[in-house]
Amino acid sequence: MTLWVIKIGTSLLRGSKEVSTTKVIENLSEAIADSKSKGDQVVLVTSGAVGLGCYQLGKKNRPESIVDLQAAAAVGQGYLIALYEANLRKYNYNVAQVLVTRSDLQTRNNYRNASMTLKKLLEWNVIPIVNENDTLSTEELNFGDNDTLSALVAIAIDADQLILLTDVDKLYSSDPRNNPEARPITEVHNASEIKNIEQQNTQNSNWGTGGIKTKLAAAKIATESGITVQLADGRNPESLGEILNGSRGGTIFHPSPIPLGNRKSWLAHALHPLGSLELDHGACVAIKDRGASLLLVGIKGIQGNFEANQPVKILDTNGEELARGLSSMSSADIRYALSKPLTFDKSPVIVHRDVLVITSKTFT
Repeated sequence: MTLWVIKIGTSLLRGSKEVSTTKVIENLSEAIADSKSKGDQVVLVTSGAVGLGCYQLGKKNRPESIVDLQAAAAVGQGYLIALYEANLRKYNYNVAQVLVTRSDLQTRNNYRNASMTLKKLLEWNVIPIVNENDTLSTEELNFGDNDTLSALVAIAIDADQLILLTDVDKLYSSDPRNNPEARPITEVHNASEIKNIEQQNTQNSNWGTGGIKTKLAAAKIATESGITVQLADGRNPESLGEILNGSRGGTIFHPSPIPLGNRKSWLAHALHPLGSLELDHGACVAIKDRGASLLLVGIKGIQGNFEANQPVKILDTNGEELARGLSSMSSADIRYALSKPLTFDKSPVIVHRDVLVITSKTFT
């Protein structure tokens, strides 16, 4: 049994002159039903509410204002879930709509509750259909067209594989539509390779808010947590079924051999840091090489405003992100404490190592 998370992009769900949105969802539903009949479990993360809302309203271009985007999503969301429900019911599968915002994942309890709900639906043989609640959330509209969300869902349910269906056949070194010398990339082995590709790649989509950049970010999140990621061409109606039956997508992102645990993955990827702490060299070495907690004495600067137990970035001496964690003190209390004489013996713990995760592999 394989536990799959499948992310469907907006550009696919809008359909085309040749293939309607209804037909796209029919094809997806057939592949998902076939996979489940063999004992697999599937969670679907779907974009498309804004795009389908615009289609229903006869709008030719994606709106730009937050209010217009939210209103379009409100129109499109019901249409989207109704299409999935009607097509999957043909195969006697129930679906459950799960709408989330990033803020829903900001506390450990909420994250755990989301995980348990999704797992319970799977236990009941229901197909969860997850989407960002972009009718209400302004944050989603810069959230990566659900790419990041799909990776977080995959982590939350301990998925085996994440499939990112999009409108390109595979990953390229640069945009093949603009550069005829762009080389195909079929294997990506680690986070360093992802970072190098990300720096070179500028592909984007007019109707999706994500593009290749956010798919690379999603791949990094998932593979660091031990999940295989496949990037595949969703324009081919046979593509999803072939992957679910054991074939491979256009690009495979291989999982880390030393994955982060569930809690560390949540700290590294689900949280939205509200400030940052700049460290001296000694504190960087202690955290990176010795697995130490962050003490007040190691902090040389602070940015942002946050309360106790809220997430922060931890920056190295060059201002680059070294780690993330939960601060035991508010920004106001840290600033006050830094204004007083400090001694190592009395230095309080600001970020305990149990709620700290290294996010950079490059500090020396």
